[in-house]
Amino acid sequence: MTRRIKFTKMHGAGNDYIYVDTTQYPIADPEKKAIEWSKFHTGIGSDGLILIGSSDKADFSMRIFNADGSEAMMCGNGSRCVGKYVYEYGLTDKTEITLDTLSGIKILKLHVEGETVTAVTVDMGSPLETGEVHWKGKYPFQSTKVSMGNPHLVTFVDDITQINLPEIGPELENHPLFPDRTNVEFAQIVGKDTIRMRVWERGSGITQACGTGACATAVAAFINGLAGRKSNIIMDGGTVIIEWDEASGHILMTGPATKVFDGEIVEEVENGELRVEN
Repeated sequence: MTRRIKFTKMHGAGNDYIYVDTTQYPIADPEKKAIEWSKFHTGIGSDGLILIGSSDKADFSMRIFNADGSEAMMCGNGSRCVGKYVYEYGLTDKTEITLDTLSGIKILKLHVEGETVTAVTVDMGSPLETGEVHWKGKYPFQSTKVSMGNPHLVTFVDDITQINLPEIGPELENHPLFPDRTNVEFAQIVGKDTIRMRVWERGSGITQACGTGACATAVAAFINGLAGRKSNIIMDGGTVIIEWDEASGHILMTGPATKVFDGEIVEEVENGELRVEN
């Protein structure tokens, strides 16, 4: 006996996820599915799994599961792709959408040309917490903690190419200072209000981009007098524009959302085997 689940692979600035409309294809054990499907050699390959659903508080809901099966509270790049998905697949004709996430209701403004969503602006809300971290001993730098509904640790350096992210990323993610772990960003000022950033995501490792991480980096840059309220954050997979609106105190993130392909996952229900057909 088999069950077919339709999915869409999408990415925001290279931060790629598997998207499933759970109103049509309910997903049991999403933690397990995220691990299986995210594997690059035996699954689809992605940074995780995003489930689009209904909500009694917003137009849609979004749940995010990292590649290790852990559930994230928010994903900025993922939310932009959700906006593109629901509009282009005819689930809504609105160009302003509310999205229910574990870190609250987010507002998506879709930039539409013809029938295509070319970019999305997400109101990410206000930073919930900021603070400085003065390391002693091993780490020769100063960092800034920023919460965007999920935790981030931002460190500005003179030369980002000298940072061994595969080594230091997991060390900082799992540092005793962060009992729930943290996302880790290293950033370099490369021009006026222009920042180069790399990220080690909690639960996923190195990713091409992180929307909440870009927001946290822009906030940390402004707090430390390194950039203004609006900056371009250049990540491995692309660039997003982050504006910290002075009037509302909210962070506005504008960036691309790209569809990669549609596919079907064929589950062998009886023996638990998984076959992927694209």
